[in-house]
Amino acid sequence: MEKLLLLVVTMAATINYLSAGKLLVLSAAYTFESPSYSVVHLESDFEIRLYKEISWMSAPVHGTSFLNSTREGFHRLYQYLHGANLNSTHFSMTKPVLTSISPSHHGSSSSSYTVRYYLPSEYKYKSPPQPSAELNLQLDKWKSQCIAVRKFSGYANDDNVEKEKDALVSSLTKRFPALMQAVENNLYYNYSIAQYNASKHRTGRINEVWMDVSGFTAEGCPV
Repeated sequence: MEKLLLLVVTMAATINYLSAGKLLVLSAAYTFESPSYSVVHLESDFEIRLYKEISWMSAPVHGTSFLNSTREGFHRLYQYLHGANLNSTHFSMTKPVLTSISPSHHGSSSSSYTVRYYLPSEYKYKSPPQPSAELNLQLDKWKSQCIAVRKFSGYANDDNVEKEKDALVSSLTKRFPALMQAVENNLYYNYSIAQYNASKHRTGRINEVWMDVSGFTAEGCPV
């Protein structure tokens, strides 16, 4: 079933993010959107979604901490959303804020992070305003792909994101043995953390681990 999540956010949300050191604060005021998807496979502990093409404005960060890198990247995106672009365009907030993680494979303690803002659907077929050069942002266009998703509660932080990723990999390899070789070849180090809830929302929080599984899983996934 096609899903389009319509949620609410205030402009004070991101301001509170900056002052409180949290990712995002949401409360009722303006509607905003999330990328649409269909569920092509469902298990008790994960699901596989087919996402169509998605456009993101992305902030690359090289760091040693998921939480600090997310804060740094979102701070730059926040400026872009509030007019730090060639057209001085202001954007509505969308959801989720996605942090993609590429751990180092060479013994280094640092990793490559990319913090992403989902561009509203009006930019599906046109280019968004170019960001100010000093922000070091880039436009990323994802092709249609299948994403394995595991939900987890609480706050996403440096203590739990890798554990949740490992739990998703374990579930995937049990259900789809063909994925085992890909895991052994280190193809599944990269993953993303999607954050949906207000930082002040202490209960009932939902986060997700995302991993690209196109070509390995359910019918309808791109090869």
